[in-house]
Amino acid sequence: MRTSLLIAPHSPAEVILVLSSVAKTWFKKEHHHGKTDKTVYNKLKPMSTQQTAQKIFIQMSGAPGSGKSTMARMLGESIGAVVIDHDILRSSLLEANVPFDQAAKQAYQLQWALAQDIMKQGHSIIVDSTCNFEEVLERGRELAQQYGFVYWYVECKVQDIDLLDQRLRNRDALASQRTGVDRPPAAAHGARAGEDSHALFRKWIENPCRPLDNAIIVDSTGDMEMLRDFILKRVIDFQSPLPMEKMGRGIK
Repeated sequence: MRTSLLIAPHSPAEVILVLSSVAKTWFKKEHHHGKTDKTVYNKLKPMSTQQTAQKIFIQMSGAPGSGKSTMARMLGESIGAVVIDHDILRSSLLEANVPFDQAAKQAYQLQWALAQDIMKQGHSIIVDSTCNFEEVLERGRELAQQYGFVYWYVECKVQDIDLLDQRLRNRDALASQRTGVDRPPAAAHGARAGEDSHALFRKWIENPCRPLDNAIIVDSTGDMEMLRDFILKRVIDFQSPLPMEKMGRGIK
């Protein structure tokens, strides 16, 4: 069962993830027979007793079915962040009979209010929602700057729309979630009638709202535990954020 807020034990200040052929090579070397690389955890353990100088703000992004919620929860467990799940907020409003489009707007208002309150308390935070609009991206960056948090944008990317459709059909969907690429949320009650779903997904995949720096793009067709471990390794090995131009754009 999914929860809207998740508090976890560790708090490193930075996360850098670039999925490339180098990363895939590292996966093969560090993971044997599907086992987790425990040296990563051994290195990270001393950090759990320390307070980092700066907290982090991670803004998730990705098309429905891309695995961003799974990644958000796994990151939250590993880096001591509170995870705000936008779909939980939106679905709760829908279950209270708030109209579909109105629930979307109110869910974002609640999301940012919660984020601001959590940041005031000094907790690292992960906002698990789509970044389909520039104002959503800018609001996240503004909050990070306002409270002195290190901002990261993490995009889970799946190029194969058929794979996304399969994932959506196989998951237990909330009231606000699609049950397939061509299956809008049941709560929409025809509000999405006539939309070209495949064109919409292609737009989300190929033209997301994305910052020019501190942007992390991951091919989330890979093993999620491997990706999680790779992120933890980046936390240990890299101590300062690199601009997107230096990390390499896109997925090779």
